[in-house]
Amino acid sequence: MIYLLDLMQSLLNLKTAQNETPLHILTLVNFLQILFSLLNVINICILKWHDINSSMNLFNYEEKMLKFSELLLLFLIVRLSHSQTSKCQNKPGAAPADWAIVYKAPGQDTGKIIFATAAGAWDDGAQALSNSAGHSFAKTLEDVVRNQNNIKFLAYNNAPPGVPSMKTKSNSKGVIILATNADSAAWIVHTVPGFPTARTAYSWPVAENARGHLLICLTISKSQINTIAASLLLVQPMVHYNDIPETETGGMPNFNKLAEGKISPLPPFTSRRSIRTEDARSPVAVHIYSKSESSKYGELKWLYEFQIILIRGFDTLNFIYVWSRRDNILKGDCRGSQKHIRLIKSPAAINGHNTNLEADITNWAVSDPGSIFCHIDKPYFKNQTKEPAMAICIENNEIFARFNEIAAQVEDCPQ
Repeated sequence: MIYLLDLMQSLLNLKTAQNETPLHILTLVNFLQILFSLLNVINICILKWHDINSSMNLFNYEEKMLKFSELLLLFLIVRLSHSQTSKCQNKPGAAPADWAIVYKAPGQDTGKIIFATAAGAWDDGAQALSNSAGHSFAKTLEDVVRNQNNIKFLAYNNAPPGVPSMKTKSNSKGVIILATNADSAAWIVHTVPGFPTARTAYSWPVAENARGHLLICLTISKSQINTIAASLLLVQPMVHYNDIPETETGGMPNFNKLAEGKISPLPPFTSRRSIRTEDARSPVAVHIYSKSESSKYGELKWLYEFQIILIRGFDTLNFIYVWSRRDNILKGDCRGSQKHIRLIKSPAAINGHNTNLEADITNWAVSDPGSIFCHIDKPYFKNQTKEPAMAICIENNEIFARFNEIAAQVEDCPQ
């Protein structure tokens, strides 16, 4: 066991030229860590067995075996409960987090990360996103890509893994994860096509390193899931995997409709709903706006503008700063009464990682005055008329501040 420990330490000390642990080394290290834990508990059990055997009070064979079995069972229970995850994770994936956001700039294989207890600045990601361990979203998705009896999930993506050229009006991508043995869940919203794979080895689409992406994780209670599902129903996401049992969703009629692909032809065609993250001391308010293809709001501009207006109020809002690809038709709208949209200049920077609208496919907005950040799943295009869309707006000063730094330069108002 001493040899194994020394070997593990040597492997962890190995670094590539980019100061990252290679994927095959991480996989071997993870295996050795588990093996070492098992060997260690066997060693402990042997010592305990020796204590039991040498005890003057225990001469009964069955009693000895019972004590040994109790020790082994306790280890297995602790090990299994520790290994499963249905919550967002911190930077290295070493502890749960109330929320986490990774912004990956074009041309980067690692992103910049902020999370609930470390949001004072964009920090470098712990590992490349292609690594299957050692970073926030790899750990959060650990039981999505592997089989874990107590972790179930629903995944939706307009470009599902392994399915080329899927035609859908929705652009929504995300995962709803829950634990069947605890009131624990997470909602991941992201921009990455073909990700994540379900119940197969972790696989980040390396071709997407050329583009800018956002990954947002919110730790929630299971009671929030039906509200999320109600919002998703309007945008008709492509659900490509679901193994959440009916025993978990009996009181979630909207979730069951979502999982079954049901679409209501009747109004309302727009929706505003709110959820909160799990942290009992300082939960984060999240407002979800969605519109169906039948919405009377033809242009997507309303989703960028009126969501924040309704949260902030007309009297307190000056502008909304928007980062999104444009079509040279839909301009900023910032001259005159109740005209609030300013477009963020490209290129921009995420604390040292450069981004630009040609390669960055994220769409987001911040409010002025500050406190609100919104992720929108459709670009700022005129031709988005009659297409479903969703915005997720988060009220949090630190999240707002990090995105507001990126929005430092804005275009002039159109004449």
